Amino acid sequence: MNDIKVGYARVSTAEQDLTAQRDALVRLGVEEERIFVDHGLTGTNRARPGLREALASVRAGDTFVVTKLDRLARSLRDARDIADELTAKGVVLSLGGSLYDPSDPVGKLLFNVLGMVAEFETDLIRMRTREGMAVARAKGKLKGKQPKLSRTQRAHLYELVDSHRFTQAELAELFSVSRTTIYREEHRRTKPMPKIRP
Repeated sequence: MNDIKVGYARVSTAEQDLTAQRDALVRLGVEEERIFVDHGLTGTNRARPGLREALASVRAGDTFVVTKLDRLARSLRDARDIADELTAKGVVLSLGGSLYDPSDPVGKLLFNVLGMVAEFETDLIRMRTREGMAVARAKGKLKGKQPKLSRTQRAHLYELVDSHRFTQAELAELFSVSRTTIYREEHRRTKPMPKIRP
């Protein structure tokens, strides 16, 4: 049976580039057409179409290749689940060219350490993000989601809604917003004001 290598690459944001990971996977012996990717999805999100396709394509005797463990998973639990799924299929997991052998105690230990490091890095990123948002909020720089329409635009929208001459779709096109935004603005306007107790 031929040893087929299936590669997986992932970047968390749409702005990031997959070229470096693709090139690394090719250097590790993965054919270009056997590389599956997820663009703009975090490692904590298990519902990744590229990963799902990659896992579905491997068969017993194949090698599943990633450049680093954090490209595959960002939590120890997910990393173990994916590794267990591959092991059950008889597929070898290659991390940057190093083969993970679940039957080898040292290999298992190293894999768990790598998984914990990936999870730790994710937790650090979350903590820094929360701290940054707290500082921005304290300085008045973080004011939540900005409205799609200005006060003037909103007043104009209400006039047009009252005229009953336009559909929601037409209003959405006129103001360059989604129909959901138009619906939300109409709902906000018709929502009764809370009663003030004497």
